[in-house]
Amino acid sequence: MSVWKYLLIGWITLIITAAFLVKIPSIAILEETSRNLVFHVPMWFTMFAAFAAGMVYSVKYLSTENLDDDLKAESASMVGVLFGICGLLTGMVWARFTWGTWWTFAEPKMNLSAIALLIYVAYFILRSAFDDEQLRARLSAVYNIFAASTVPFLLYVIPRQLPSLHPGADGNPAFSELTADELRFIFYPAIIGFFALAYWIANLRYRYRKISHSVEAEALDF
Repeated sequence: MSVWKYLLIGWITLIITAAFLVKIPSIAILEETSRNLVFHVPMWFTMFAAFAAGMVYSVKYLSTENLDDDLKAESASMVGVLFGICGLLTGMVWARFTWGTWWTFAEPKMNLSAIALLIYVAYFILRSAFDDEQLRARLSAVYNIFAASTVPFLLYVIPRQLPSLHPGADGNPAFSELTADELRFIFYPAIIGFFALAYWIANLRYRYRKISHSVEAEALDF
């Protein structure tokens, strides 16, 4: 295993340890749950980055028709869904302790986030519906571009136009007002750590898919 992967494991371990052990000032309503900032927000940032990478590779596939780009788009999108689910789960935990419920349909950001993830679930269902590699890759690339283009609207533009309990919405304190300085020293390294972890997982997924693809091709030739 590469040296940077050992360093990343140590980096993530330090972030998790510091997130739970560092002393932070009391923040109204949030109290100790404000530590969740270190996990929840970087997970969403990582999801955005992974979906953006998937879109880039989908665009690249449409211009080159190189199946490697299709596999990279699929891998990046899968990682985006993984971190999106983690972001949604950490958000539910936060909601339980600050809003008194695991889920509320009165909060647009939660509901629209779930819709965004379902759009990507449909992407993987679409991929499984075709046996022809090129047809599957072309249709998946077009759909992936569409899916990525909906994310900013569903998670940022539309929620800002609606009444919301979420920090940053109209009448609610924003990130800068909620974040203790002690958490900032963990928050920004956490973003770097999660980005690197996402790259590692996506690369593993891509290599696995590439090997599987080669084995299937050899089996068909045989």
